[in-house]
Amino acid sequence: MSPQEHVGVVQALYEAFGRGDVAAIQERLADDVDWAVEAESTTAPWFGPRSGKDGAASFFAELGQNIEVSDFRPHSFATGENDVHCLVDWTFRSRSTDREATMTMHHYWRFRDGKIAYFRGSEDTEQTAKLFG
Repeated sequence: MSPQEHVGVVQALYEAFGRGDVAAIQERLADDVDWAVEAESTTAPWFGPRSGKDGAASFFAELGQNIEVSDFRPHSFATGENDVHCLVDWTFRSRSTDREATMTMHHYWRFRDGKIAYFRGSEDTEQTAKLFG
């Protein structure tokens, strides 16, 4: 796949996320995908590492159970031979506290044999912690 095709796959994943279509996301993942939102905190249930397609699915389940996303806008895609970096502006509300946050996340995607083999996300963990604390 070309770098631009990788960007297209990532954009399709974001569209699937917007529809709540986790199965469509899983189709694009390597069986042994290494998936994580890196954070020292464990305040948010989706923080931390996961492995495999089921691990990635648990990430999306935890997001859906704990927050409601009102805005999600990926932008500023940068590519290498086998990777994509993207900024994502988003706004979400905690279902448990009804507090809201707006921030920019950084997403890094690495491809292997046309599938996503590695994902790392980072966000303002302090701001997220305030939503749940």
